[in-house]
Amino acid sequence: MSQNKWFYLCLLSFIWGSSYILIKYGLIGLTPLQLGSVRIIISCFFLLIIGYNSISNLTYYEWKWLVITGFIGTFFPSFLFAFAQKYIDSALTAIMNSLTPIFTLIIGLLFFSSKIYLRQYIGVALGFIGTFSLIWNGINSSVNNDFFYSFLIICASICYATNIHFLKIKLSNVKPVAIALGNFIAIFPPAFIYLFVSDFFSFENLKNPELINSLGYIVLLAFFATAIAKIIFLKLVKISTPIFVSSVTYLIPIVAFFWGVLDGESIGILEIISAVMILLGVFLANKPKQNK
Repeated sequence: MSQNKWFYLCLLSFIWGSSYILIKYGLIGLTPLQLGSVRIIISCFFLLIIGYNSISNLTYYEWKWLVITGFIGTFFPSFLFAFAQKYIDSALTAIMNSLTPIFTLIIGLLFFSSKIYLRQYIGVALGFIGTFSLIWNGINSSVNNDFFYSFLIICASICYATNIHFLKIKLSNVKPVAIALGNFIAIFPPAFIYLFVSDFFSFENLKNPELINSLGYIVLLAFFATAIAKIIFLKLVKISTPIFVSSVTYLIPIVAFFWGVLDGESIGILEIISAVMILLGVFLANKPKQNK
């Protein structure tokens, strides 16, 4: 079991760390809304093939929370990241998304009666200082409204953090495959409706030479980074501790950073310092309390 959790952790880190560069290339031939919709639709079909038998015995109560967690944990983040990465490099997006454990801590404190210790307050402060440093540098060095698009990443992180609490409290007895498939069944209709009424199927768009390449990247994104990774993540939650699961947060930006460098993205010294502050903050916020 111990070897399994380390394998799942490394695999999940590589898959999710690679997802940001796939989104970047998917946006070349797709709009953010089209990318999010196609990603959801393809993922749903993959999961139907894998686990269609897993949802047959779900109760009304479970379906209610599958719908809620589907929108909070998958639907909204899919579009938020797609919009943000139109203007923010993939490596910096991954670094900012590493705030998720800090938001998990804050939401637990505010709404779920979780305890918080001094070192965790320090970690939260460091995480936010590092984040605002990244945002401020983006505002000063870019003609785009980086503050707005950085805020979209923060919103996505809050969605993920909220979803973790709901999964742990409301769906702890449901199998990972059933949760993943139930989530995507719930969010499939709005994604399909939007794609159908958009210009995705127009003759002009279908003639776009960049469309096929972008769809190829989104197929990889949907299969590995969305469908398969969601099952791996839920499996990891089942067999390990929340502290161990949060370790993926430290590894994802490293993978995304190397993909960004290989793709020619520019990472300055201020971005590196800010990233270190965020990761140190996440570490302090999630470090287990030592028993005396």
